[in-house]
Amino acid sequence: MKLWLLRHGEAESAARTDAERNLTAYGRQQVREAAAQLQGRPLQAVLVSPFVRAQQTADLLCEVLAFSGARETVAWLTPESDVRQAMRKLDGYPFKELLLVTHQPLVGALAGLLIHGHRQQPLAMNTASLALLEGDALVAGLMALSVHQHPA
Repeated sequence: MKLWLLRHGEAESAARTDAERNLTAYGRQQVREAAAQLQGRPLQAVLVSPFVRAQQTADLLCEVLAFSGARETVAWLTPESDVRQAMRKLDGYPFKELLLVTHQPLVGALAGLLIHGHRQQPLAMNTASLALLEGDALVAGLMALSVHQHPA
């Protein structure tokens, strides 16, 4: 399995609620850079947080990649979502190459758990950072970090 993790691009610092924060112009540029790294990848599905900045990130990414695969908004990819719940939910997806568009601290904690088998070493994920985890199964401690890129 190949699990791509993308943190949303830079967002405005304030909005009525955290969930309503929009991407900045710089955030959109960051997303385009990340999308270029995914060009030609056989992504089968994109799972996206319902927060506006993640939705905008996924919109732009799918546009740049001309992605026509499955796209699903899932409530368990928000910043404060439970890592173990996310792992349980991911276990039910039949895709071999999947992209999550999500937030910190969830994305770093999820990657750390999958790579190291515990949550004491979260993976550093700046805005629009992209990581690829690979393994035979989505099991804590059994996935390897193959790609870890931050925007320029």
